[in-house]
Amino acid sequence: MKKLFLLLLISNYSFSQSFVPNAPDLDLKSYILIEPTTNTIIAESNSTGLIEPASMTKVMTAYVLADQIDNDLISLDDKVLISEKAWKMGGSKMFIEVGKKVSIEDLLKGIIIQSGNDAAVAISEYVGGTEDGFVDLMNAYAVSLGMDNTDFRNSTGLPDEKHLTSSKDLATLTSNFMTKFPDIFALFKEKEFEYGGISGNKFNRNKLLWRDETADGVKTGYTSSAGYCLIGSAIRGNMRLITVVAGSDTANKSFADTQRLLEYGFRFYATQKYFDANKEYTKAKVWGGNADQAALGVEKDVLVTLPRTNFKNVIVNYNIKNNVQAPIKKGEKLGTLEIISNDKIVAVSDLIALEDVDSKGFFGRLWTKFVLWLMSLFGIA
Repeated sequence: MKKLFLLLLISNYSFSQSFVPNAPDLDLKSYILIEPTTNTIIAESNSTGLIEPASMTKVMTAYVLADQIDNDLISLDDKVLISEKAWKMGGSKMFIEVGKKVSIEDLLKGIIIQSGNDAAVAISEYVGGTEDGFVDLMNAYAVSLGMDNTDFRNSTGLPDEKHLTSSKDLATLTSNFMTKFPDIFALFKEKEFEYGGISGNKFNRNKLLWRDETADGVKTGYTSSAGYCLIGSAIRGNMRLITVVAGSDTANKSFADTQRLLEYGFRFYATQKYFDANKEYTKAKVWGGNADQAALGVEKDVLVTLPRTNFKNVIVNYNIKNNVQAPIKKGEKLGTLEIISNDKIVAVSDLIALEDVDSKGFFGRLWTKFVLWLMSLFGIA
């Protein structure tokens, strides 16, 4: 009987409770898995610890270039005169020639697809005057993006003991890149780019693009001290995930670990939209207005990323200001909403007025103030 009772107890508990397995335990210096739309961290290990980014640096090099293009400071058609310094760069190369002029578009593809150190230096000299000047720009952009653990010392990712970042910072950079500059970010999923007829150097080093048809980036990296690194990105349905893995022993392991993280995230988590922008969801009572109520909604869509099993327990709380008085302007904050899952607040958004509410005339406003004064005397909200 005791065994039967215990089995019934466990069975009843399991019906009311669902669990998500722990994230993969990976042997890496650092890693992170995020859903960028809601900025939700799904899995991480030492994600703010300092790492050498190696060629993952070039994501920032390309980001700076994309922003300069977006602000009409340079054009994809601009021609860059290749310096001797750029031509002599070691490591991975696009194989540009000293004294030749190469378009920004070709150099950008050379950085993103071929991971060319020569292309990165050529771009940095064109945009920043010198590579050091460009590095100053890289660090300024990093600060503006909130990359608090980042200090770039070159445009390529070649070894420098002070050239450091974190997995979390690289995920932040990638998220901003795909949001702000989607057209240029799309180059990260290109599998090949051949320049100058050089054979054997035209394929993207990111083998994830061949292994997972939902992958659309982003960038590999390797030095002997950094190990094998990879920023990965994939989108399935309405959900996107970004991964960063750093310090793998082999290139294949970095791809395999990235795939394990992506599969875990897509299998056990989901992103759902709960509120549409500028749609009415509740009302606020209005005093002294030409309308008794004001329609309330949210300024931006509100999405939530949760373990799939947690969505059935979601509730929404509306916290609306007391004694709201006209006039009210469209967009004015009149409260907040909270999305709660398993007794935890998982999202908060302002509730705003969706329309203007004009005030009554002089005597109407006077009467409203008198009524509110009486209510305050008796402690009535």
